[in-house]
Amino acid sequence: METSIIKIGNSKGLRLSKTILEKYNIKDKVELILEKGQIVLRPIDSPRKNWEQEFKKMGENGDDKLLINDVFEDENLEEWR
Repeated sequence: METSIIKIGNSKGLRLSKTILEKYNIKDKVELILEKGQIVLRPIDSPRKNWEQEFKKMGENGDDKLLINDVFEDENLEEWR
């Protein structure tokens, strides 16, 4: 299929038809893969895919510690009551 590169503001873009968007279930984002001599667009079905597994690994490795204290020394908790 041949399509034109179009001007979008100071950039250029590629217009995809409604048929292609629906057929390949493309919503808001795609993954852009640069390979030898070609560009591949792949739909992103879930931006947070596999996060649960990765967080579990972090917990098992002890990598899930807070980077800052959740309560500051000068914090006045009385004002929230």
